[in-house]
Amino acid sequence: MEQKMLVQFGAGKIGRSFIAQLFALSGYRVTFVDIDEKIINELNKRHNYSVIIRSNEENRVLNIPNVSGIYFQDTDTISETIVESDIASVSVGKKALSEVLPVLAKGIEKRYKQYPQAPLDIILAENMHNAAEYVAGELQNYLPSDFPVSTYLGLIETSIGKMVPIMRQEDVDADALQVFAEPYNTLILDKQAFKNPIPDVEGLAPKDNMKAWVDRKIFIHNLGHAAAAYAGYLYNPAFTYVYEVMETPLLEEYVRKTMKQSAETLQAKYPGEFNWNDLKEHIEDLIQRFKNRALGDTIYRVGRDLFRKLGPDDRLVQPIKEGIKLDNPVDYLLAALLFGFYFRKTDEHGELFPQDEEFIQYFQQGVTAVMEKVCGFDPEKDSRLIIEAQTLAQKIESYRVFSDFLRKEL
Repeated sequence: MEQKMLVQFGAGKIGRSFIAQLFALSGYRVTFVDIDEKIINELNKRHNYSVIIRSNEENRVLNIPNVSGIYFQDTDTISETIVESDIASVSVGKKALSEVLPVLAKGIEKRYKQYPQAPLDIILAENMHNAAEYVAGELQNYLPSDFPVSTYLGLIETSIGKMVPIMRQEDVDADALQVFAEPYNTLILDKQAFKNPIPDVEGLAPKDNMKAWVDRKIFIHNLGHAAAAYAGYLYNPAFTYVYEVMETPLLEEYVRKTMKQSAETLQAKYPGEFNWNDLKEHIEDLIQRFKNRALGDTIYRVGRDLFRKLGPDDRLVQPIKEGIKLDNPVDYLLAALLFGFYFRKTDEHGELFPQDEEFIQYFQQGVTAVMEKVCGFDPEKDSRLIIEAQTLAQKIESYRVFSDFLRKEL
């Protein structure tokens, strides 16, 4: 039987350690498309690479076979590959999508001309809101006006829960293709979006109500990560790793309470999708994953990019807005958001994330400016919350020792 093929746009950490890993180990050939010539050349030279699984229980190496690569500028070869692929996946980040989608559209149009009865499913491994709607609209701009985007393309949203740390330069220099990752290997994706039968790939977890599961990632996983990073930095700026935060009992309990408060809102929003015992188990599982020493996930990686992570539709503001709407308590969530305002963690070279320097300058205008202009709260409708944020900021700044703030105020 002919081997099935996945064309994977993006040979970065998620592309290699997660999407390609699942498909390759289930028997697919994987063809990567990427702008990094070194990675593409190595893929075509070796046709395999290693995923280093790191956890407190074990370290093991997965060999990912049957892989190759196409340089992003080779659009003709990319188009031919899209024509012959069984499924596609995109994991490049929202900024790079604007460059990838015209190339993808070219291949889709060619495929449709040759195989009009062979729709293409495209996994959107992007961790972005309304990814399918956004990609459909952009692709339509590059395809003929009468192209049947809604019937020919399965645009499959995902919830990416796999944690992949920033790799040290010495590890990259040792092997450009190796990638570190945690053992977690479940890809939650939109069951309703497939145009073809769902691939028989171990690790795929199709869900009917995809929006609920995307929100679960934001409200619990992403929120918990942010709470740990921001509180951990204020507690001890010398901490480097997330596990250091989570091995501190006071911080672990704070993060747990914050995640539970958000989970209460999530359950109220989707009463038919989640039950409380399952959500509590998910929180405890995440806490153990955050404690993964072997993974070496840094506070810097988890907390950086403040304009995005403190933004209106992201991991802290969205649960706060939903909690207020449902008349649920949001005091722990608001505290996590305020802690983010004071996040100043640098990378291994002592440098801030570039946009975070801009955020720090913006924060000089005060808490109200950030709440309204960065977080997107309404100055009139959310005036009470903004006042609470101002008061909380004054308290944070009044305590010499952050642990005293946590013990006395939360």
